[in-house]
Amino acid sequence: MLTINYEDCTGCKLCVNNCPFGAMIYSDGRVMANELCTLCGACANVCRQGAIHIERKQASKEELAAYRGVYVWIETEELEGGLVPRRVAYELLGKGRDLADQLGQELVAVVLGDERLGQLERLAHQGADRILRCVHPLLAEYSTDGFTHVMCAVIAGRKPAVVLYGATPHGRDFAPRVAARLKLGLTADCTGLAIDEEGQLVQTRPAFGGNIMASIVTPYNRPQTATVRPNVFSALKADPRRAVVVEEVPVTLNRAVIRTKVVEREVTAGDGEESIEEARVIVAGGRGCQKAANLETLRDVAVQLGGVLAGTRAIVEQGWIPHTLQVGQSGTTVGPDLYIAVGISGAIQHVVGMSSSKTIIAINKDPEAPIFKTADLSVVGDGIEILPILNQMIQAEKEKAAA
Repeated sequence: MLTINYEDCTGCKLCVNNCPFGAMIYSDGRVMANELCTLCGACANVCRQGAIHIERKQASKEELAAYRGVYVWIETEELEGGLVPRRVAYELLGKGRDLADQLGQELVAVVLGDERLGQLERLAHQGADRILRCVHPLLAEYSTDGFTHVMCAVIAGRKPAVVLYGATPHGRDFAPRVAARLKLGLTADCTGLAIDEEGQLVQTRPAFGGNIMASIVTPYNRPQTATVRPNVFSALKADPRRAVVVEEVPVTLNRAVIRTKVVEREVTAGDGEESIEEARVIVAGGRGCQKAANLETLRDVAVQLGGVLAGTRAIVEQGWIPHTLQVGQSGTTVGPDLYIAVGISGAIQHVVGMSSSKTIIAINKDPEAPIFKTADLSVVGDGIEILPILNQMIQAEKEKAAA
């Protein structure tokens, strides 16, 4: 609640001029807040007289304690006629298992789809205590309205403490819709999650262009919700001894609720090539590659290693590669077994997107390049001269192995 002490207020209008939502107005010699106010606190921060006060209703400990469990939305993909969990789902279960154990609560996987849903036992083998299976013909394909309707019903009815989504195109689309409908907080594109001493979820994400890492908590309401970038966390090793508990959730869904319809599908990721998000080997180039033609040298090495070509935002903006191949904060977060960075300086915006790689090799002419602080193996030199030699060595080893 926002209150104004008019005895202290001088009518300076600083609050009016600094309100980012246009919620503070000046009328009849007084400032006041209208229905657009979000209680963001900007007005109180600039008031020199301290005349504006914001009181936020904090839920009681008893109310917060009623919310229990870490829920993970399991995004699926169509494979051989069925709907199976995407890799990011297992990554979230791995981190969710850690969070649930710290809270002493259960980890629940929430799966939405039609009767083609499969491989659900793997969710239990990789951390889930329970699987909520939400099946309806209208969930056969993703739709913002349909998935939002069902997920809101699950959350409102079961009151989880934490809900996690993958920061994929679909996750980024409907997680904010769920949060808005239920009036929840949502932290997007998290790269770190932890439980503090008060049992709150600490959500860490890059901010201000990746120059700082912001840690965010949601102390006043539940559940605490976040989207998490793929390839940030590791999936747990499957344990087939874990019990598989599947609960069927009744779904009521009307076609009138869904305002969109899929009319056509088009594959855009590299003309059928493997996407960088799923690649096990990536050879990435930066501005230090000098010109677009030199990227063919990187591509040759990537092909020899069974990987794909990628790059930084700088060369995407130059038009050397499409945005689908961009690694970084404003591109794709990757976590391959091997990441070779060629001519990449190592700006934090790029490093955020590839630091989860298991092995990082950096090649740069500048011995002081920041990328070397992240690399497991650093090579000072011109990558355009080094990579052809590396390519020949790889080819020679292949021929030797085949002989």
